[in-house]
Amino acid sequence: MAKNLILWIVIAIVLMSLFQSFNPNESIVQKIDYSTFMNDLTNDRIKEVKIFEREIDVKKKDNGRYLTYIPLKEDPKLLDTLLERHVTIIGEPPQGQSILATLFISWFPMFLLIGVWIFFMRQIQGIGGKGAMSFGKSKAKMLSKNEIKTTFDDVAGCDEAKEEVKELVEYLREPDRFKKLGGKIPKGILMIGPPGTGKTLLAKAIAGEARVPFFTISGSDFVEMFVGVGASRVRDMFEQAKKTSPCIIFIDEIDAVGRQRGTGLGGGHDEREQTLNQMLVEMDGFEGNEGIIVIAATNRPDVLDPALLRPGRFDRQVVVGLPDVRGREQILKIHMKKIPIDSKVDASILARGTPGFSGADLSNLVNEAAIFAARTNQSVVRMEDFEKAKDKIMMGSEHRSMVMTEEQRELTAYHEAGHAIVGKIVPEQDPIHKITIIPRGRSLGTTFFLPKGDQISISKQKLESQISTLYGGRLAEEIIYGSQKVSTGSSNDIKTATNLARNMVTQWGFSEKLGPLLYAEEEDEIFLGRSVLKSNHISEKTARSVDKEVKEIIDRNYERARNILKDRIEILHSMKNALMKYETINAEQIEDIMNQKFESSENKK
Repeated sequence: MAKNLILWIVIAIVLMSLFQSFNPNESIVQKIDYSTFMNDLTNDRIKEVKIFEREIDVKKKDNGRYLTYIPLKEDPKLLDTLLERHVTIIGEPPQGQSILATLFISWFPMFLLIGVWIFFMRQIQGIGGKGAMSFGKSKAKMLSKNEIKTTFDDVAGCDEAKEEVKELVEYLREPDRFKKLGGKIPKGILMIGPPGTGKTLLAKAIAGEARVPFFTISGSDFVEMFVGVGASRVRDMFEQAKKTSPCIIFIDEIDAVGRQRGTGLGGGHDEREQTLNQMLVEMDGFEGNEGIIVIAATNRPDVLDPALLRPGRFDRQVVVGLPDVRGREQILKIHMKKIPIDSKVDASILARGTPGFSGADLSNLVNEAAIFAARTNQSVVRMEDFEKAKDKIMMGSEHRSMVMTEEQRELTAYHEAGHAIVGKIVPEQDPIHKITIIPRGRSLGTTFFLPKGDQISISKQKLESQISTLYGGRLAEEIIYGSQKVSTGSSNDIKTATNLARNMVTQWGFSEKLGPLLYAEEEDEIFLGRSVLKSNHISEKTARSVDKEVKEIIDRNYERARNILKDRIEILHSMKNALMKYETINAEQIEDIMNQKFESSENKK
């Protein structure tokens, strides 16, 4: 916008200069009163005069020059006086302005105002020239085959999804190889997965590998407050795509326009539903759109209209899930290429310690590590920087400015030591990575477990071990300080343990008394029409039985954790002392304490 404004200012200055040049009254010659002229004439100082109506251009004998004007309409004695003084008299015929100059001078101010008004109206109507007359035009941005540099080498952690979409690239490059056997490439590919898993990145890679025109648009760009605009934009987008086929249309966040019809307020006149109807027709209607492949991405496939998901529209659904440990390692290596890293940085250890991280989370992890290294003016990013970045993302920033009394620090140390000791003893629990009593986020301390690999399924024994570990912190406080001084720091532990126990009974069939039946309430309904009809499908007697089973699981693991800590009270004191001294201890130090190799001047409280 600044460039346009400067351009208009320059044009205005040029026009003003032209306007001034056409002004006949503009002159740099000095103007003198008529009395002075007559005095010069009387004193015989005038050499030559040019008379034009009432204007007299005077040239003196000393080569001076000036203009003067006859005060009256005419001076009959002036010519006689000039002749007597032997002054050369030159008469000029009247010169009228040209029609073009007259029109320009008269209409220039209006033209200038109209130009300024058009300029500001174009700026107000929209960005990129999308004004009131282009409401129905598609907002899809077309990228040529040379504008996208992303390839499959830039995508990691979703090998299965890459294999499925590679067929699109092969078809776009060699369509005859598929057509001769009667094969048809899917008209639509729906990418499904949690946020940040690389759906948009994978779509860019398809376009980069296929080397075909690529239209990209968001689902929200179709819908406007005016009914019919979205449908018009869908039509215009497919018309543009037909002119450049074969090509790819990528619609990000398609759930913004593709939600199920008839599930809420509004009816057939609803703008979103009209837009969806038009999209359904364009993808598979009376007129075929050969050579146009539609790729859409969403993290809410459950809300999409069934007509959109049927074969012929989105024939194939590609799941882009969270990466496994090997995928996370590959993603980290791709992002680590962009920064200087220390030779001791091990991407496999970082991948093990980041379960549940998406590709976007891992990219953020590498960026945060680089920021930590830059703060201390390092030349490379070290493993310690990655560990700090991981802790910050998972547990929040350190609150070293938080003032904690020695009693609070000691209680926190006992609490985290209780988690760690129980976690080391119970079967199938993940190895402990480190313990810290430095406040982070909303917690005063954290015990961090490092899984050996991704958990695809969890056994009943491991679930009960997790429950015991969660109660280890509360029990350590109770054993050391008594039940009357137990703190509220275990609130999240109790919530997590209770949810685990309830899911074991109601969803996973781990209750011997109730058996492998589903007792959980359906809580995934998102539509008003369905939620109104929702009803409780278990009786009050069964609900009491569920509560009883949950209580038994909690009590059983609570007592197991209590016995573990009572039998290892010396280890509990030693681990507390180590945390009070170092604030953070790692896996090797924890192992030494469990084997009673940690030397301290204080063996018990």
